[in-house]
Amino acid sequence: MKIKQIRTIHFATLPNITFLELQTDAGIVGLGETFYTPRSVTAFIEEVLAPQLINSDPLQIEAFWRRAYDASHVYGNKGVEMRGLSAVDIALWDILGQHTGQPIWQLLGGTSHPDGVLVYNTCATAGYAQGTPGLWRRKWAKIQTQYHDQELWQPGGNAGKLAKSLLKMGIKGMKIWPFDPFAVTNRGETISWREVEEGLRPWKQIRDAVGLDIEVILEGHGYWALAPARRIAEALEPYKPSLIEDVMKPDNPKTLAKLRESTSTPVCVSELLMNRYAIQDMMEANACDVVMTDVAWSGGITESRKIATMADTANMGVIFHDCTGPVTLAAALHLAVHCTNTWMQEIVRSFTTSYYRELVDHRFEVENSRMKAPGGPGLGVALRKQALKRGDCQVRVLANP
Repeated sequence: MKIKQIRTIHFATLPNITFLELQTDAGIVGLGETFYTPRSVTAFIEEVLAPQLINSDPLQIEAFWRRAYDASHVYGNKGVEMRGLSAVDIALWDILGQHTGQPIWQLLGGTSHPDGVLVYNTCATAGYAQGTPGLWRRKWAKIQTQYHDQELWQPGGNAGKLAKSLLKMGIKGMKIWPFDPFAVTNRGETISWREVEEGLRPWKQIRDAVGLDIEVILEGHGYWALAPARRIAEALEPYKPSLIEDVMKPDNPKTLAKLRESTSTPVCVSELLMNRYAIQDMMEANACDVVMTDVAWSGGITESRKIATMADTANMGVIFHDCTGPVTLAAALHLAVHCTNTWMQEIVRSFTTSYYRELVDHRFEVENSRMKAPGGPGLGVALRKQALKRGDCQVRVLANP
């Protein structure tokens, strides 16, 4: 079996998602995905990875991964390089699964979570993270959804109502980021106690409404310096947060270790660390308690599995990130149900119940607070034919033999 065609698929209304298809001469099509800077990722795949893939055996996944990683080492194999490699790796695993007639989680060694893995909801709206990072994104927030979770915990909202809604749906974890506006105002260098109190408002509402029935995680988006990060962590402790995630950028393990030493709340890092070597630096610095990785950013299933094993070796849990697209979630779930140390799987219900269902033929359902991986061969997920006929769908062939 050989790879005979490589193409990317974009939807104008979802400008950050890049879908990748690898078509083989056996008629199997492997599906991959990554997120952010789609033109740059597409160019990298076309220029660097496609020549290595075309006419190659798609079943030799580990060997290809090493060749591709080493080929990009001379100019810095993070960012675009890792995201392009991630999309290809996911597609190769999809081909392997379809070729053998087995879901990816079975090929990895089976499931450690036959009832599915616990999930938490990142409380965003369906248009969240569309558009260029750092720029105003409201024009992309026109996706129809029944859940407007972000509005409920932001100023003027009712985070307690949101918590009750999640529990009613069977979701027992949630993530919010109410301190972010003050980071923008203060460049992340300071936060006043008055601003801290304002950021605590949704936490108070949640605990008043549902007590300790729901796990609550703080998302920091890497905005804060050490001193304000410590102040935020200290103020949160009475509200029993499950984790504080990326309160500071994960680019200085020693500084992050100082934050961890100053709080009893577990520290989670980070989907922004795009390979196992960066995660190892964090572990050696005692800078984290829980490891998070994004399958579509940090080297695909091949590398993310190694990251999860590293965390397991250190007696740490692993979280698989998804605030991106449906293929990322599917790939993450295959790993999540396999790994014994999966802490939780991130989902965004305003995504899974809206445009994910429009794009792919799998419904990501929560049952008893858990989500299962797709059961079909490979990823068990394919793009809908109706989606490919949409007016905003753009297909580009990157390579033919």
